[in-house]
Amino acid sequence: MNFQQTELTTQAAQIARDFAQQHIKPHLMEWDESQEFPVHIFKELGKLGMMGVLVPAEYGGTGFGYFEYNAIIQEISQVCGSIGLSVAAHNSLCTNHILTFGNENQKKKYLPKLATAEHIGAWGLTEPNTGSDAGNMKTTAVKEGNNWVLNGTKSWITHGKSGDIAVVIARTGEPRAKNNATAFVVERGTQGFMAGKKENKLGMRASETCEMIFDNCIISDEQRLGEVGEGFKQSMKILDGGRISIGALSVGIAKGAYKAALQYAQERHQFDQPIANFQGISFKLADMATEIAAADLLLEKACAIKNDGGKVTLQGAMAKYYGSEIAVKISTDAVQIFGGYGYTKDFPVEKFYRDSKLCTIGEGTSEIQKLVIAREILS
Repeated sequence: MNFQQTELTTQAAQIARDFAQQHIKPHLMEWDESQEFPVHIFKELGKLGMMGVLVPAEYGGTGFGYFEYNAIIQEISQVCGSIGLSVAAHNSLCTNHILTFGNENQKKKYLPKLATAEHIGAWGLTEPNTGSDAGNMKTTAVKEGNNWVLNGTKSWITHGKSGDIAVVIARTGEPRAKNNATAFVVERGTQGFMAGKKENKLGMRASETCEMIFDNCIISDEQRLGEVGEGFKQSMKILDGGRISIGALSVGIAKGAYKAALQYAQERHQFDQPIANFQGISFKLADMATEIAAADLLLEKACAIKNDGGKVTLQGAMAKYYGSEIAVKISTDAVQIFGGYGYTKDFPVEKFYRDSKLCTIGEGTSEIQKLVIAREILS
């Protein structure tokens, strides 16, 4: 596989880097403290094509591949994990689900507005009592004539309040039965569709996380994505690609923490010399650099397979699992290198530290990734 970065990937990364430095970095702690979801930032990113990275030009998107997508998410996440997470969720979950499984009418109706961020996307699979156990979901969709009636609650939904368009997976069969779920597109403003509790989180605080509540929410059968009963299978395929997103988010956070720690270790003096001269610090930095390089290669391989249209279940799970775990480790080490300063909000590493933990949980915990990897290598 050729992992040589193309000019297109380099340009996409530079645009994302410049935008993050100019428009995100000056405000990131303000948004973090207030838990503000800065919708205007995503509108601006939409103008740059970064909210429809994988969407073909015919539907208003940029039409990039996964190498460019990986680069964009990493660059934004090196500055702010919250914004990186929301860009990833919008692109890889809601938008990509419609792109992958929607019919032509649905694509033409929804993708142009999602690709430009005129509309923000949400994606609902998780429920209060069914996280990894999605086959036992309680949210139901019952067919009545040419309509469906949705009832239930989805939890931990990125953009659950501000999202204009939501892809929702609801149970249309018996609990734990095979092929018992179906995916639907639900528009904000539909009667019976409302936002619930907004979560007060440890990290990723500028990325909105809310409940979505459905109370006798009636939608047309035209809002159904794919065939009845295919919702869970569709979701697993979407999550395969989504794990590349979380891998990129993780590596971006790790790189941001590492770069901050590297600079600090060269500037901070103790005993009349930079602390980077001491083996205890230099060995930490060596481990951090090596782990980032390894995670990057796992991601690049996953991107190459995905671009070629191959099955990315194993590689995506590996990239997500390893990337998220090293993001936590590297941000922890970065706080340690900063010492007491690293524990304050005046320096960037405490936010990387808080943000990193979500990466080991969202879109499948590390334990679920190991189940996926084990199943793939033993099949």
